[in-house]
Amino acid sequence: MAEIKKILYATDFSDLSALALDYAVYLARQCGAEMACLYVVDDSYQYWPGMDVAALPAGPPPDELLAAAETRMAEFLAAKVSADVEVKGQVLLGRPFVEIIRYARSQNADLIVAGTHGRGALSHVLMGSVAEKLVRKSPCPVLTVRHPDHDFKMP
Repeated sequence: MAEIKKILYATDFSDLSALALDYAVYLARQCGAEMACLYVVDDSYQYWPGMDVAALPAGPPPDELLAAAETRMAEFLAAKVSADVEVKGQVLLGRPFVEIIRYARSQNADLIVAGTHGRGALSHVLMGSVAEKLVRKSPCPVLTVRHPDHDFKMP
């Protein structure tokens, strides 16, 4: 069996994401693994309204978003992770699934842990699924965690 030495936990700070955190922390403890927590500020929001080169960004500048996300990361880890677990927090800017995979490769992660919202088929087609893209494109195994109360509906 493969050894798990480095776990990458990807978060969007949602309640569902916190459920996945429980698994990541448990596995880090059981395996004696290093753990990193990654949040990616999705930079695609800036280009939705105008969709041309001359369009003005639709929100705050990326540096403000990154600073706010770093503050939120520190608060999230302080509130959700017990002091006996060492977690390295990291915030990046880009497309979430791309940056998660890039970070996993750069850190030689042995496992990625992420929550999945389990959205319906239409929203999945329109928005895509970060969790599904991670499963399909990741250089390492991916553990996805869905909310236990979410009903599964056959397509």
